[in-house]
Amino acid sequence: MLFFDIHTHKKASSENIFSIENKYPNDTYFTNPFSIGIHPWFIKQKNLAEELLIIEEKLKDKNCFALGECGLDKISSIDFELQKEVFKKQIQLSEKHQKPLIIHCVKAHQELVEIKKKLKPTQVWIFHGFNKNFQVADSLIRYGITLSFGTAVIKNKNLQEVVSKVNISSLLLETDDAINYNIKEVYQKVSELKNIEVEELQQKIKQNFKNIFKR
Repeated sequence: MLFFDIHTHKKASSENIFSIENKYPNDTYFTNPFSIGIHPWFIKQKNLAEELLIIEEKLKDKNCFALGECGLDKISSIDFELQKEVFKKQIQLSEKHQKPLIIHCVKAHQELVEIKKKLKPTQVWIFHGFNKNFQVADSLIRYGITLSFGTAVIKNKNLQEVVSKVNISSLLLETDDAINYNIKEVYQKVSELKNIEVEELQQKIKQNFKNIFKR
């Protein structure tokens, strides 16, 4: 059975791992399953129109599973109003091409929810690399946002507590840019926290994957 890694910056390390590789508009290799978006750190006004056109074209590719990562980051030096503008443009593309949205969000959870409430998107939003408390997790889930947990769950006690409380139907797993851990280790830890076998967790995550990505 497969281990689904829904957000990573590297190729799958074995045949039983299904990875969605994060790509940017200036990337050239799109042979493997991928997502593509404009990260809030890398927004450049002069390149914006061209990059949005590239994203729209790539969203038509059969290997494209999602739009992202994109989103909001208050730590970034990029103007926050510009971030919101670019994020909304990508939400529109997500809706037009019926692709889930993989979201990067730092210190902007309230703004994220406000945008979702206003735009009422039909596509699933995935909050990648979630590492906040259960109150934030519960708030996002109540607004229909799926949470993706990464390798931080292996060591972070507070995050482990969050995972133990979140319903499996609202979560996905990922490795992002981790070097020291792989997706199988994330599954192992989450299965322990949920007090179920790894195989059962695989089955449940597979069902979540199918429900979200329609594959």
